[in-house]
Amino acid sequence: MSYIDHKSIRKDYPFQSRFLEINGHRLHYIEEGTGDHTVLFLHGNPEWSYYYRNVIPYLSQSARCIAVDNIGMGRSDKPDIGYTFLEQVDYISQFIEKLNLNQIVLVGHDWGVAIGLQYALHHPGKVKAVAMIEPQALKPCSWSEFSPPEAADLFKKLRDPEEGWEFMRDNSVFIEGLTQSIISRSITPEEHDFFREPAREIEKRKPMWVFPNQIPIEGQPAEVVEAVQARNDWFTASSIPKLLIYAQPGCNVREPEIKWCQEHLPNLSLFDSGKGFHYLLEENPHGIGEELLRWYSEDVLG
Repeated sequence: MSYIDHKSIRKDYPFQSRFLEINGHRLHYIEEGTGDHTVLFLHGNPEWSYYYRNVIPYLSQSARCIAVDNIGMGRSDKPDIGYTFLEQVDYISQFIEKLNLNQIVLVGHDWGVAIGLQYALHHPGKVKAVAMIEPQALKPCSWSEFSPPEAADLFKKLRDPEEGWEFMRDNSVFIEGLTQSIISRSITPEEHDFFREPAREIEKRKPMWVFPNQIPIEGQPAEVVEAVQARNDWFTASSIPKLLIYAQPGCNVREPEIKWCQEHLPNLSLFDSGKGFHYLLEENPHGIGEELLRWYSEDVLG
């Protein structure tokens, strides 16, 4: 598919579904284009491959592009598992290995960055470059780093062992609330329906709730803190091309996170996508698509 309309944001999902069985469950993915490199698009919470519909056409003209739905999300199966960060990493790692992907260029948003980088830590020879869009879990953090302060209140509630699951289950907060309030444009009913699709049934909302409980905050969860620290030992020493895409005012990534990346990540390029909060590909997909293509052509291919 090579359709690019620079004047509008595509609302439909014109891709052929593919499935790959991992651990007895199916992961849904789409594939477009051919090339020497595989651009692997990994999404965050509460998204799925629909999120990348407007940028895939930019890179599919010169690379093999694959966008996969995390287990429990999108059109992937939704089994009764824990949906922890490390489980998500395991499913994506096996997905990559089963497809025998090499020469990988990771493009991740939110948790997709953390999941992809965890794979890269253990397979550094296979990952050639990383593009990060509003990444989650760049490093372990504290509650005082949350901005604005009410964001900390929300995540504390979601991490409450008594209230958290019920609050997410009954309100689908990241889809019904945040999808509208931290996008700098009005999304259409058609688009909102696509976001709602994977979690219409309340029992399917568990992954959306588990992810906030996996953010490495003040030493917890310990296994995620350990994983992120080990990953950063590698990532901060790696010379592979890196691209950080952020917005103003942003959400996960603001001035302190940008500064940390500049100080710790070698071979880093920065791209300010303009006004935006968290779902940057819903806000400026064409600007980001053009920057990803420029970065891939100039920095990755050289």
